[in-house]
Amino acid sequence: MHIRRTLPALGAGAAVLAMVGLTAAPAAAHVTVTPSITEAGAYTVLTFSVGHGCESSPTTRLTIAMPEEIPRVTPTVSPNWTVEKVTEQLAEPVTDAHGNELTERVSKVVYTAEKPLPDGFRDTVELSVKLPEAAGETLVFPVVQSCVKGKTGWVETAAEGQDPETLEAPAPTLTITPASGGDGSPASEEGEVRAASVQFGEEDGSSEGLAVAGLATGVAGILLGGVALARTRRA
Repeated sequence: MHIRRTLPALGAGAAVLAMVGLTAAPAAAHVTVTPSITEAGAYTVLTFSVGHGCESSPTTRLTIAMPEEIPRVTPTVSPNWTVEKVTEQLAEPVTDAHGNELTERVSKVVYTAEKPLPDGFRDTVELSVKLPEAAGETLVFPVVQSCVKGKTGWVETAAEGQDPETLEAPAPTLTITPASGGDGSPASEEGEVRAASVQFGEEDGSSEGLAVAGLATGVAGILLGGVALARTRRA
């Protein structure tokens, strides 16, 4: 398992200064991320949840830093927030899943509340992304929660051997799991179609046998109906 401990869009020194200037938050109430799916190479919707303010102060903004492994992000529009994508130039161009060459990436997504979210009330924001192909890798999404008074930086990551539960302000994370193929490759769509075909008798000529059997049954039914009708007329 590989965990990138660098904070996207923050240098090491800047990250330390940022954390010093941010207020602490209760360990039991975090900003969290819940993915709709975690399979390698899959498209997923990341739901970020916030349910408290900064030392009881209402939340006004969420700034989500994106891992370098995810160059493209599609934020979900929310009536409670305005959203902005912050981009940065890439040192070298990369190719996305559709074959497009990218010269910049989304480094941050900033959600600003239309009205401050009161302390003790929960809300969520969503991002659609394509996960990297590296199963077992843990992605870190540092979040800075700005409030009417103060800020909280959910940017901490556990050191080697450290229990993540001991962190006061842990960054939201997710671990990529193997694709549904079981070997890190996507499940075979052709294989699924063939399996369905076999189930319905459409493989190895069995569909023809079913058709003939059905036709014979239909003809027999017609003949029996004709005999019954003839007997009724004679009576």
